[in-house]
Amino acid sequence: MVELLAPAGNIESLEAAIGEGADAVYLGLKSFNARLRTTNFAWNQFEAAVESLHRQNKKIYVAVNTVCEERETERLYRFLSFLHDVGPDALIVQDYAIMRMCQEFFPDMELHASTQMNIESSNAVKLLQDCGVKRMVLARELGLDEIKKIKTETGADLETFVHGALCVSESGLCMFSSFLGGKSANRGMCAQACRRYYTAEVPGGIRQGYYFSPCDLELIDQIPNLIEAGVNSFKIEGRMKSAEYVGSVVAAYRFVIDNYLEDRKGAIKAGKRMLAADFARSKTTYWYGFKDFEDGVNNAASKILNPDQAGGTGIYLGKIAGTKPAPKELIMALREAAAPNADPEQFNIQMGYLKGGSYDPDPGDSIRLHKSDDTGRVSHKIRSVENDDEAGKRWIDIPKGFTMGDEVYLLQMKSGSKRYNRILPNDISKYRKQPKDEILPILDVTPVQPKELNYFPEGVYVQVSSIPDVFAVQGLNPVRVIIEYNSETSYDLLNHKTVIPFSKKQTYISLDPFCSAAQEDRLKEELDKLVADGYFNFVVNNIAHIQMLKSAKVNMIAGPYLYTFNRWAVSWLENQNIGAFIMPYENSRRNLEATFDQNVRSRVLVPVFAYPALFRMRFKLPEDYDFTYFEDKEKKVFKVNSTADGSFVMPEEPFAITDKVNYIKQAGFNKILIDFSKTKVTRNQIKTISSSMLKAQPIPDCSRFNWKDGFYSPQQIEEYKAANERAAARAATQNRTGKRSGKRR
Repeated sequence: MVELLAPAGNIESLEAAIGEGADAVYLGLKSFNARLRTTNFAWNQFEAAVESLHRQNKKIYVAVNTVCEERETERLYRFLSFLHDVGPDALIVQDYAIMRMCQEFFPDMELHASTQMNIESSNAVKLLQDCGVKRMVLARELGLDEIKKIKTETGADLETFVHGALCVSESGLCMFSSFLGGKSANRGMCAQACRRYYTAEVPGGIRQGYYFSPCDLELIDQIPNLIEAGVNSFKIEGRMKSAEYVGSVVAAYRFVIDNYLEDRKGAIKAGKRMLAADFARSKTTYWYGFKDFEDGVNNAASKILNPDQAGGTGIYLGKIAGTKPAPKELIMALREAAAPNADPEQFNIQMGYLKGGSYDPDPGDSIRLHKSDDTGRVSHKIRSVENDDEAGKRWIDIPKGFTMGDEVYLLQMKSGSKRYNRILPNDISKYRKQPKDEILPILDVTPVQPKELNYFPEGVYVQVSSIPDVFAVQGLNPVRVIIEYNSETSYDLLNHKTVIPFSKKQTYISLDPFCSAAQEDRLKEELDKLVADGYFNFVVNNIAHIQMLKSAKVNMIAGPYLYTFNRWAVSWLENQNIGAFIMPYENSRRNLEATFDQNVRSRVLVPVFAYPALFRMRFKLPEDYDFTYFEDKEKKVFKVNSTADGSFVMPEEPFAITDKVNYIKQAGFNKILIDFSKTKVTRNQIKTISSSMLKAQPIPDCSRFNWKDGFYSPQQIEEYKAANERAAARAATQNRTGKRSGKRR
């Protein structure tokens, strides 16, 4: 029987999901999950939920689907040990480190490969099956025929998203939010750059729009087809959505799953009626309904993008026009009515009034508040309304932290809400398990053997996206040239159209990080041909590439999209016969040095210049996207490139640490990468980069990405605040003591 899997961002959503017939729920705790901005579960709430759901023969999966830095690995180990003790049904994971730790310490824990792991082909699935992963959460960019192919060729347990918000970027490959300020989507801190309002230069003037804000997925009419294709679990997105939303969506999909055999059309029609109260964005079936791969690449954008659609979810209620403190009586009444284990954040409220909308929300309605600077979005259920007829203001309770100018949307009306049976017991004081202060055993990256890295010499490496640029970069005197394998370069390489000025020994071929079921067979044939032709150095950016090449006698270098932010992830890749690594573009100097000890730094190629692809989209942009450059409200400029291989958004200013090359080499990293991917090489660029490296002077108007400051970390900010408060308290104490001492003298 197919599984209906629902999100549980909080206890109320958990109750709604189970109450409407979900077979399983997935949730996150306070760390290591891709929805850190939602409420998530406390330790004791989670432990109680596992016990309660197992009593009802329901399953519970824990999202541990982010990448972690080296300094966090011990905390990750303790977290995994806690989860092992509590016993959820599976962990949903992205970081190879978790697979490696579980292989070593918790081999009986079931693992599901997160969509963030970028799984969209039979080859990727086969590799993970060999590594003991039990379920694959497929990338959302796949169509029905591709899913059928994967099921037929692997027999794997497959999970697909069927409803909810989409990412415009290919799964697990978005770097836009991280580039804007270290809030990495791969770390659960996505600032949703795709939902922003942009200004573009178009022929004849300026045009504004939500150019990259995708519609929401709705596949309710595809449920029978997906069941027949052998999909094992249908996943509803929405850990940041209200309980009412979760309940109504679960009910609709439950009805179709249970009734489509008797009356296919009638069941789907009824399910769609049940979704009528889903006040989210307009809906799309995304990659379903195309006759072939090329048709999808050419036309999917028109199904997923609408520049005139606001980035927010729900019916627009207006902007906050004023705030004031909430009455003490209201807060006291809410506390008295709340359950003993209620989240204290729900009492952290104020009153606000709205302007600009066409509907006045009532108590019981669920709303979503969006910060005007895109730094936060919170769902909230209104409990109180206060009318000031004289001033013409209608005050509602809203969470603290929101202020004038922030937007508010309606998610669910009170009339659509239900009461559900409690899942957690009233008293959860007996549930006391927490992560312990366990010590993570030391893991060393494999020492470099003599002559092991002969194919990976010291020096400057240069990556390009076209054959003409191979000639253009000779002035940088690279020890190796890396050619991006795309629709243009593949034709030239396979058909020997150009004699390039580097030998095959000096040439690496870099493979695209998105490897779909529709493309994998052709890619495998082409790789076999390239190997037979004498190419034996490949940069692999998807685990499918490892599966394709593992039986060939070639050197595989882990590309920047096989994320190696810690040595446990490095170790997992080493076990796949990979001995050299390109640093992920998002990485920091501190974390790079922490991951690779001095004696293994010869394994690493460090990018010092690149225009990193912030969005990677599996389609050409619509014809009316007739612009190359666009900017956000902070006047930061970006450029977009639409090709037969998909569309790519890049920053106008490059990531550049070329002035730090001497320091990087002194630290033991003697392999440097200059990456011209997705851009045309110019003489001026080469001159500027060469001068910067020679004179140790920064390139003007460049970005350091996360090299200096690292990832944004709420926990680290709280630690800094606490340290400052302790220092201030000590200073105040010393000041008082000094004054008293002075009096005695």
